[in-house]
Amino acid sequence: MDARRFYVITGGTSNYVAPHFALSAPAYGQVGVQIEAKMKDWLRYAEMRGGYPSTRVTLVRTKMALGCQKPSQEERELFKAAKIPKLETNKDLEKVIDVLVADPTTKGIVLSAAVCDWSPVELSQHEGHRTDFGQRFVSRLSTKNVQGTIALRMVPSDKIIGKIRKTRKDIFLVGFKASTGKTEQEQYIEGLQLLKGASCNLVLSNDLAEHRNMVITPEEAKYLGESRFEALDDLVDMTMHRSNLTFTRSHVIEGDAIAWESSEVPSNLRTVVNHLVARGAYKPFKGKTVGHFATRGPKDDTIYTSRRHSNFNNIDQDGLLKIVSSDKDNVVAFGGKPSVGGQSQRIIFKEHPDVDCIVHAHVPLKRPDIATRPQQLMECGSHECGKNASDGLERQSGAPGIKAVMLDEHGPNICFSKSTDPNEVIKFIERHWDLEGKTGGPVQL
Repeated sequence: MDARRFYVITGGTSNYVAPHFALSAPAYGQVGVQIEAKMKDWLRYAEMRGGYPSTRVTLVRTKMALGCQKPSQEERELFKAAKIPKLETNKDLEKVIDVLVADPTTKGIVLSAAVCDWSPVELSQHEGHRTDFGQRFVSRLSTKNVQGTIALRMVPSDKIIGKIRKTRKDIFLVGFKASTGKTEQEQYIEGLQLLKGASCNLVLSNDLAEHRNMVITPEEAKYLGESRFEALDDLVDMTMHRSNLTFTRSHVIEGDAIAWESSEVPSNLRTVVNHLVARGAYKPFKGKTVGHFATRGPKDDTIYTSRRHSNFNNIDQDGLLKIVSSDKDNVVAFGGKPSVGGQSQRIIFKEHPDVDCIVHAHVPLKRPDIATRPQQLMECGSHECGKNASDGLERQSGAPGIKAVMLDEHGPNICFSKSTDPNEVIKFIERHWDLEGKTGGPVQL
């Protein structure tokens, strides 16, 4: 079997206005070279321990990063497949990405390249207007007889990174976001916008002025590195672990929602979730909320769960989805995609027969007396994350019928039976978690 490959793309790109005149994003590939070296070291150590034997890492450098160096054999083969002589412009990068997305052996893409954010659309000069940008053979711009100024009109470039996971959800995608002079909260929100907008698995955000580095995750956590070196170590460790997790994707078919006020929804679950909504525990970002909640259905293979890509503050309108799982790899959802936490729900309900209801919100812990499990190396929705939550659940003394665990930098899973007094669950939650706060930090300024 062919080795599965990670591609680390690094360096700056350009958009040509004319020969010898281009807009560019200056970057010379140092970060990508460091990441490639760290990933290869990580794999060598893992292979010594018997893991990851068929994973390889390929460094792909733009012309700006190569300088006077010659491309490697692997780079030459990739450029040939993309039908480009070198990787220099945004269009070249897009062609390379298209080749990698079409290649079934592509396991992950670390897109650390600085992509030129602007594209020329019109140049006004003494000769008139010019719009033939990006063509190889055009006349040079002459400064002869130019009086005064000329004007270049630009538009934002297309976001190439957004193409990668549109058709290849199996590709592990790492994006990069640079800022200058932002507050920690502003920097986090900008990185989160890139992550959610491009469906990245991780984003490394760095502020050039503040020298602040953070790794941002889909569960809206952020991990701050004390230095750039430490942040890259964290990024590589998280990438290599999270890219090898196990996921089960739901098969969506037509079906009606389970009304929130339906008798099929336990009244105590409804009371607890309504309280979390009223207290602001589910904070929308781009109109959607993270977290999940669910209850057992009438059969062992059936769960009623919250809806993915929705706003839980509208639960009374959206209701719950019915999901049926014949085994761990076959899940059917009726009427929409279920919450990412559906795998956690299935594992918890199987391993904890005394539990009928689960609520999960991304809120920080107030008191240190709840069992806490590490989460950094596990993406929400994976089998490993679900097992981690299930293994960490502990029965709470002084709170009969309640089990709970805190996933570090992520949020709690709070579980109870249909007969548990909802007021006791609410008191327990209010005592231990800050419902007005959010793990990772606020998602609005």
